[in-house]
Amino acid sequence: MKVVIYTNSLLSLVRYYLPFDKNNVLFDLIKTKIQSGEIIIIDKVLEECTYNSKGIVLKKLDYLTDKSFLKKYKIPYNTGGLIAPSPAKFLRQIDNQFVNTIVIKQRKLTDVEYENQKNHFLENADMKLIILCLNLKRESIFSEVVLVTEETEVSNDNKLFKKIPAICKELSIKTLTLPELIEKFDNILVEFR
Repeated sequence: MKVVIYTNSLLSLVRYYLPFDKNNVLFDLIKTKIQSGEIIIIDKVLEECTYNSKGIVLKKLDYLTDKSFLKKYKIPYNTGGLIAPSPAKFLRQIDNQFVNTIVIKQRKLTDVEYENQKNHFLENADMKLIILCLNLKRESIFSEVVLVTEETEVSNDNKLFKKIPAICKELSIKTLTLPELIEKFDNILVEFR
């Protein structure tokens, strides 16, 4: 299984799970999964981690700031030259399936304003994660490709483009939340006393 993880899941990990991880079982497991390449952290997500919530993810997962660790395990995954498997088809899907047409009408966006926002959307972490998953699925050497996010499919934030789970559903990319991912790991037992 290949896991591509979003910023909000890393934030949940350090805020809500690691404080109870007194023996560093979960901390070490996540680190091992990142080292083995089973969990992928992309450059855009690592960048977001530096400024989201005062950098708490990088403070708690301090190995993500260790230059020798990053270099040795080729972290983060560079998305600079990453393109969707069928670029023309993918761009049509953005225009027709992934956009919230109601928001376009409400904001009265011109074609130029829409194109600018679409280009920005194509370069953000959300899209880079999705495009990476599409490429990993195309390689088909992995039993399963999963995008881990805490977002819900329902769009309630009045954004121009749909949320990650809604886009993933249309592209047949499996999404999991962090608790669902942890449950899939065989070598961890979560126990409360």
